[in-house]
Amino acid sequence: MVIAARIPHATRRKHSMPFGAELVDDGGTRFRLWAPDAAHVGLRIEVGPAAGTHPMDRLVDGWHELTLAQAGAGTRYRYVLPDGLVVPDPASRWNPDDVAGPSVVVDPASYAWRDTGWRGRPWREAVVYELHVGCYTPDGTFEAAAARLAELAALGITAIELMPVADFPGRRGWGYDGVLLFAPDAAYGPPDALKAFVDRAHELGLMVLLDVVYNHFGPEGNYLHAYASPFFNARHRTPWGAAINFDAAGSATVRDFYLHNALMWLHEYHFDGLRLDAVHAIRDSSATDIVGAIALAAAPLRRERHVHLVLENHANEADRLAATPEPQGRHVDAQWNDDFHHAAHVILTGERDGYYVDYAERPVEQLGRALAEGYVYQGEPSPFMDGRPRGQPSARLPSTAFVAFLQNHDQIGNRAFGDRLAASAVPQRIEAMLACLLLGPQIPMLFMGEEYAATTPFLYFCDFHGELADAVRNGRRREFARSAAFADAASQIPDPNAASTFDAGKLNEAERTQPAQAARLALVRRLLALRRTHLWPLLPLAAGRSTSTRHVLAVDWSIDGRPVWHLRANFGSLPQPFARPPGATTVHAALAIENRSELTLEPDGVWIAAGMERPQ
Repeated sequence: MVIAARIPHATRRKHSMPFGAELVDDGGTRFRLWAPDAAHVGLRIEVGPAAGTHPMDRLVDGWHELTLAQAGAGTRYRYVLPDGLVVPDPASRWNPDDVAGPSVVVDPASYAWRDTGWRGRPWREAVVYELHVGCYTPDGTFEAAAARLAELAALGITAIELMPVADFPGRRGWGYDGVLLFAPDAAYGPPDALKAFVDRAHELGLMVLLDVVYNHFGPEGNYLHAYASPFFNARHRTPWGAAINFDAAGSATVRDFYLHNALMWLHEYHFDGLRLDAVHAIRDSSATDIVGAIALAAAPLRRERHVHLVLENHANEADRLAATPEPQGRHVDAQWNDDFHHAAHVILTGERDGYYVDYAERPVEQLGRALAEGYVYQGEPSPFMDGRPRGQPSARLPSTAFVAFLQNHDQIGNRAFGDRLAASAVPQRIEAMLACLLLGPQIPMLFMGEEYAATTPFLYFCDFHGELADAVRNGRRREFARSAAFADAASQIPDPNAASTFDAGKLNEAERTQPAQAARLALVRRLLALRRTHLWPLLPLAAGRSTSTRHVLAVDWSIDGRPVWHLRANFGSLPQPFARPPGATTVHAALAIENRSELTLEPDGVWIAAGMERPQ
């Protein structure tokens, strides 16, 4: 895989691809579609001097191609299949009339970047803020979100993670039902608006990561089955049907599609990294699977600047993560640490339904293991998985190989009523856990609004119609009817397709000035300042030592045998005495009584300290 060369002066960026609509140097556009099931394909130009349907040349291996001199940037086009079905370009860079409408020829080099000196930030400095573009501001656009970035930078956030923006059906959606993976959804703005968002973030010193979905397409607006059946492999099944074909006949083209998608976001849009959704649901038996192939394809960029790859992976596969920095290898930087979240959530709420059953008996001890070693489940049998083993040993990995969080889009939005932690946990305990999160050595992540204890829900929402809308609505209510916690209220669960469900999730900025919210915001700002001053110079830390008990969280980290970081928290109902580590300097304390040799923590008290010896 060869990445396209930079345009002179490095102010304009274009990633060239072997498919889709590509402007050619001497004028016009080359259109190229992989349609191995179609004997012939027509190119329909909607308006302009080339309006009409033009037969494409059928090439070898299922490719169809045509270059039109009269078609330039802004040309609206679609493809016509032998049965008359008219479809958009699966590699469309812009589909302003939604996923079934015409695609538009885009000149990627039309945007003049200002961030020519940007080389990113090292991963150890990441403080991630996950946001949904549509709900982050009242307008719900890239432009409106860009106007708010300075506030996040001032708070101490260093990395924005956008929930998926690939074009999905309708005007409302989480983004995980995307079908046009190269086109930013029109509801948020045109491609240049997304580039301006990234540009502004870089101006403020913020990295930007993009959540991408390479394990399935959404249930509406995907036409690949009609003309490219080798795109899917029925031998592998997923929760969404036949798997994407990464390892059978025809998979070379399919793999190229996803490799170029990753590289387009990283190069053409100058993203600082990708978060790969649910890689445990990708079926790929290749010697180097698609996740490793993406890391290898991104290696030239990763040698040039800081580019980070992060996974969601329920399987807890430590082998995918690098024990040492490896910008040219097949490993990735980090994984979302669900184990940290689940143990913390049980401590905060007492909930034990569903997958929380795996953390119901010893949540404080398990949180200690998550902080010290990364995964809680490192091959142990999982009660939630009927006793099947889950995970691989992870203590060899650095602390920064794990992204820790108390809330995210899934853990809020997949609740029946989209309620945040504040609805089921006391503020004092949340604040103690926030200190463990933000002053722990793993990479911390906040979900939008969490920094000021937002009370707005974040519900699951979509914009389907007809039978599909009924199936999603009724299926969600049936799912929660099986849960003891929500069985009685299942019929009242908001309709995911209703505009009001989406609107309810928009942040209410006026909340930030309320006393409780302002106090939480001040706490987060102070904790992040302490992280920057005291913890960044130590990162990444190797595995720690957890001596946590039923109610007491106690973890210590060392470098070359020298204690450098200490964490103590009391999640019991009675005061808890500790022996104070010799020479430790307090970094943060709440509900703590200290003297030279002893430390007492009140319930929900927390104490975090730097060790006596600091590495040079």
